[in-house]
Amino acid sequence: MKSIKFTLSGKTAFFKKPEVNAYFNFTYGQIHKMTILGIFGAILGYDGYGQKKWKSKEKKAQFIDEVPEFYEKLNHLQISIVPRNEKGYIPKKVQTFNNSVGYASKEKGGNLIVKEQWLENPAWDIYVLVIDNETEILAKKLLEKECVYMPYLGKNDHPADISEVELLELQETADKIVSFSCLFPKATGEISDKVEPSAGNEFRYEEKLPIGIDVLTNFYIYETFVYTNYALEELCETVYEIQNRKLIFY
Repeated sequence: MKSIKFTLSGKTAFFKKPEVNAYFNFTYGQIHKMTILGIFGAILGYDGYGQKKWKSKEKKAQFIDEVPEFYEKLNHLQISIVPRNEKGYIPKKVQTFNNSVGYASKEKGGNLIVKEQWLENPAWDIYVLVIDNETEILAKKLLEKECVYMPYLGKNDHPADISEVELLELQETADKIVSFSCLFPKATGEISDKVEPSAGNEFRYEEKLPIGIDVLTNFYIYETFVYTNYALEELCETVYEIQNRKLIFY
């Protein structure tokens, strides 16, 4: 099985959570599959949310298309995400800035004060299974450093740096107890009591992240992901091995 692998990084990133309060826009703590599919859509030239057209029907605004083109074309891709930040933790900082285009706010002067929580110096290794013509084209674009639109990390304030692109051969592993190098769905297996990380170096990161779009509501579909150096057993998914890393694709 072949996989295209690259390092994705940036000075800052902002993966906006739909849930906000009156003061801040919050970010997910890790990049998620929907953002990666959006980056691939930009590389390949597919339309995103900004290109969706609206129609009016019985005084209700509706989308002509149910999902963005990039999701329709790429949602079948199988990816694996390996955090490069220590123990999977990416520092966050609240940034405050003005949006003064004039129509951003109904306040006097039309100035909107925006507060966003940004990730600082994030980095991941991304693996994608090369399984069809679509992924072969994507692999070629990545290897030749070509893109139709500029990829970014959540917003165009955060340019994405894509480096160390490689085409690799993966091998399935028959190991029954595995310590993963990547983020993995929580339901993948059970924490093993037979293998423990070195004392004082244990870590476990857990977060609910988007993995798709509900075509009926256009809301995110979520799954809980874990990143840890604890080993798992009773695995329910195929595990691949490459460069001394154990990976699961979803």
